[in-house]
Amino acid sequence: MADQVESKRRGIQSVVIGMRVLSALGAQPGPASLSTISQAAQLSASQAHRYLSSLIASGMVKQAARSGLYDLDAGAIRIGLAALSRLDIFAAADATFSALAHETRRTCLVAVWGEAGATVVRWFPGSPPLLTSISIGSVLPLLQSSTGRIFYVFGNREEMDAKAATLISLDPTLSALDRDELTTQIRTDLSTSVYGSLIPGLHATAAPVFDLQGRLCLVATTIASIGFSRHEDAIAAAALRAACRSLTETMGGTWPQAMGRARLE
Repeated sequence: MADQVESKRRGIQSVVIGMRVLSALGAQPGPASLSTISQAAQLSASQAHRYLSSLIASGMVKQAARSGLYDLDAGAIRIGLAALSRLDIFAAADATFSALAHETRRTCLVAVWGEAGATVVRWFPGSPPLLTSISIGSVLPLLQSSTGRIFYVFGNREEMDAKAATLISLDPTLSALDRDELTTQIRTDLSTSVYGSLIPGLHATAAPVFDLQGRLCLVATTIASIGFSRHEDAIAAAALRAACRSLTETMGGTWPQAMGRARLE
């Protein structure tokens, strides 16, 4: 009996290590060498080779004949796509930004792009709760709100430019906004803030969430009243970016680190 228990434990451990090797390969930007995979999986080259051989036999990994490099095969890709198809981004967003509101004590909202523009679809009260006219279903201005500005920079370029042109024609004061400078700032910081310009006494910071294809799928925003210290804004903004990055990666997307500064999480 003891031998059977020990054999079962070894079998389970083998699966764990095999998944570690597969994850190490999946974390690489492209096909990888045996040494790269073994180092990432914290195994010797001979151990990694044995597991890779089994993964090749199961259709999860393939090896190029000429270079000898390893890459994910159709089996792993099918499983990954199946897992992604079962993810509910709004359920994940609810958990992520509810936790963020609790952590920062700032009210959080989630917006998606609808027919009318940047539309609030989730609201997570902070502590203390904010009294504001913004609620679920509210449409936030494209160029005047932090939420709208994230959509302007990362949304469909043709649609965003057309929307901005229409808004400027209706309100010429908006033409004073340096949209090139705004775009550079947002692509650098991967977040943006407004202070009292939309609603007096409130300041807001917004950040993007990207999908598997690198498209903007939603924008998350934290809102604080003048009762919150401005010294805490940088910490709250970092927490927001970290939450958006986590949700992006949960959905199979890639957080665009190349656009950010070294200080980004």
